[in-house]
Amino acid sequence: MTSSHRFRARTTGAVALTTAGLMALGLGAASAHVSVSPASTSENGYSQLTFSVPNESETAGTNKIEVKLPTEQPFTSVRVKPMAGWSAEVVTGELPEPVTTDDGATLTEAALSVVWTAEPGSEISQQEYQTFAISVGRLPAADTTVMLPAVQTYTDGEVVAWDEETVEGEEEPSKPAPSFVTTAAEGGGHAHGAATGASDDEEAGSDDTAETIATEPTAVSSETSSTSAVGWVGLVAGLLGLAAGVVALLRTRRTA
Repeated sequence: MTSSHRFRARTTGAVALTTAGLMALGLGAASAHVSVSPASTSENGYSQLTFSVPNESETAGTNKIEVKLPTEQPFTSVRVKPMAGWSAEVVTGELPEPVTTDDGATLTEAALSVVWTAEPGSEISQQEYQTFAISVGRLPAADTTVMLPAVQTYTDGEVVAWDEETVEGEEEPSKPAPSFVTTAAEGGGHAHGAATGASDDEEAGSDDTAETIATEPTAVSSETSSTSAVGWVGLVAGLLGLAAGVVALLRTRRTA
């Protein structure tokens, strides 16, 4: 092999190694995470939380997902959106410490997690992802970070925990927990307060309507009475006129 051929071979090998290295780095940087997208983040409100779960294994599928719910400020309502090919279970249990709600109630038990299990043939395969949705409430006060650690199980038995806290200003951990931050309620009030106000207005409107309906028949009755009186007066006047005409006719005949 000439020196020119050897140079080309070495150059080609170096380019191949560099390309492979860049691809590996690119794949690592583009590695997807289990994440959550809240439909609403308003404090004291309800929200649909949608979890996006990618399959990162090259040899196995994802057949189970568990999302752990907050226990320091637990949700008082948790509902699961049905999903074809997967069964879902809301796991309830005793809280680590009793929690007092804004309404003054003391909670000792609450929903602790939601578990989705795939039916045979419905696993998340390679190069695929799936979404899972729940409705929760009420959300905690504004500026609260709601962490929802997830556990992903593969068909080969591998278990991956997405439970590391993401700290602002620091590098993202390799297995961050899905999370979001709550915001202030619109208008500076709570959602249920606004609903109560609307209900009060509707009740007030109903009372006004009832009064209007009650007074209308009275006005109609008065008008009817007046009309009847005028009719009777007209009838009497007509009879008197008729009598006067008869008398005049009789007098005319006598004169003739």
